[in-house]
Amino acid sequence: MHIDIWSDVVCPWCYLGKRRIERALEDFEHRGEVSIAHRSFQLDPSKPRHVTTSRRQMLMAKYHLAEDQVRAMDEKMERTAAADGLTYRLAEEGLTGNTFDAHRVLHLAKARGRENDVLDRLYRAYFSEQRSLFDTNSLVTLADEAGLDADEARRVLEGDAYAQEVAADLSEARMLGISGVPFFVIDDRYGVSGAQPVAVFRQALAHAWANRVTAS
Repeated sequence: MHIDIWSDVVCPWCYLGKRRIERALEDFEHRGEVSIAHRSFQLDPSKPRHVTTSRRQMLMAKYHLAEDQVRAMDEKMERTAAADGLTYRLAEEGLTGNTFDAHRVLHLAKARGRENDVLDRLYRAYFSEQRSLFDTNSLVTLADEAGLDADEARRVLEGDAYAQEVAADLSEARMLGISGVPFFVIDDRYGVSGAQPVAVFRQALAHAWANRVTAS
């Protein structure tokens, strides 16, 4: 059984959703027969590449909220993440930007068999360490820390390698009508939207597996 997960590396719910489906898979009887692919999605593809803005100011403008409302929202998100064992530090000085190049690095990681390690490293860097995912030097350093070859990562980022793969993921997301992430497609038939509770993922996995076995 295969699971496709559309996500963006600056989406706090995506990191949480990844953790929750992993927890659901830990005690899934058929875990050894489940493969996972992480697919590219951009929350704001209109942002210029290599240009960063204040994350908090972006949220204020996007949701028409006052600064204290966004701060309260961030604090609630930090508590939610902590309950699932994740450390979020959503400070005022946090930045956001275009994630296209980060997704290209993830496609390189997939080609080298290190997709999960690199994705975890990018999430942790952004949400726990307040590191940039929007410039070449930072992405190369993080790729190296996650086990990729730094020189190869730099060559990818300084060219256009894996741009078509990212674009294909984005196109398929549009075709499927995915407008928010995380979004999980199980066995090409069952969609789960959002960072659902672990129990919901367990039910979805069991349902998809049972129907897969029945169909065969």
